[in-house]
Amino acid sequence: MALANIISAFGLAGAAGLNAYIPLLIVAVLARLGVLQLSPPFDALASWPAIIALVVLGTIEFVADKVPGVDHINDAVQTFVRPAAGAILFAANTGVVSGMDTTLALICGLILASGVHATKAAARPVVNGATMGIGAPFISVAEDVLATIGSLLAIFFPILFLLFAALLGYLAYRLIKRARRLRAPRTAQPTVTT
Repeated sequence: MALANIISAFGLAGAAGLNAYIPLLIVAVLARLGVLQLSPPFDALASWPAIIALVVLGTIEFVADKVPGVDHINDAVQTFVRPAAGAILFAANTGVVSGMDTTLALICGLILASGVHATKAAARPVVNGATMGIGAPFISVAEDVLATIGSLLAIFFPILFLLFAALLGYLAYRLIKRARRLRAPRTAQPTVTT
């Protein structure tokens, strides 16, 4: 069970790097329904004020992230929010594991969510530039779907989450490789004159 909780913690922190509010809201609602157990002080996530705040903030983030230009401002604001959410989710999920230092858990979640967020924030301007802004809403919806699926898999099917994460990593590798190949300068083919 301890290994499953640690896998879940990694999955939730990674999802928070894409969207801070989706995994927080999923954990909060599941804890409120009694499906998840959160140890103090993280059990405060299951309170109605916390759930309402997450719904409101999540809605604002959902809309802001779909608008080209506004999504850059949103990513700047989320630079602080997403790592904090990742830290909270990692620590909350590993809090039930005896022997896991809370400070270490917070740092792990912070670093993981920061890395995912930095990758997302770096890729977004490239997508917006390549599609003249048209791709922003589609990429944002895809990120929200990935955050939702990743969060649910991390909570309910941690081993399946590992396969999901490996598949995403492979797809990202292939996309990066393809993008580099397309951007590489093409060498002129020698012409043969007779």
